[in-house]
Amino acid sequence: MKKSRYTRYFKYPLDCLIAAFLILLTSPVLLSTILLLAIANRGSGIFFLQERPGKNGKIFRIIKFKTMNDRKDCRGNFLPDSLRMTPIGKIVRATSVDELPQLFNVLKGDMALIGPRPLLVQYLPLYNEEQARRHEVRPGITGWAQVNGRNAISWKKKFELDIWYVDHVCFMTDMMIFYKTLKCVISRKGISQKGEATTKPFDGNN
Repeated sequence: MKKSRYTRYFKYPLDCLIAAFLILLTSPVLLSTILLLAIANRGSGIFFLQERPGKNGKIFRIIKFKTMNDRKDCRGNFLPDSLRMTPIGKIVRATSVDELPQLFNVLKGDMALIGPRPLLVQYLPLYNEEQARRHEVRPGITGWAQVNGRNAISWKKKFELDIWYVDHVCFMTDMMIFYKTLKCVISRKGISQKGEATTKPFDGNN
């Protein structure tokens, strides 16, 4: 990918400025959510921390609000996501408030505001050569795939949209995605696939 002046010099500093502003702007929401989740999760934690691959596959720890409890079956295995989602967690997920702590990931340099969503580490060996190109840029809190179906579209389509972004990243593209993200949050479209709390795991290209 040939880097433009925007991606080379302006994108990350601009992301940091906007992220800091949004943290201040949403601080009442952040604090209220922390209080509500502390009650709803009953001691199982407020934040969800998980290793994810970032730019060039470098591993970092993503920060999100924890919208599911730690209920397990008789064998000690976690129950399905749809059964562990708390009522408060559903609201936090539906309004995308669970994504707000990732603003701190942006300040740390792990993520961008706009880019392909960071997926699970175990997916790395499952990508084909083209799909792996999604790691040529910093992962984002929102991205081209999120404003074109989010979790309701297939993995194949998600990866196609991710690679489109990698090849077309520029200031105007980011502004368009930011605008479309606001519309998606308000409409709450594509939050999950049918029968899933979010989406089915990626199991490769076979």
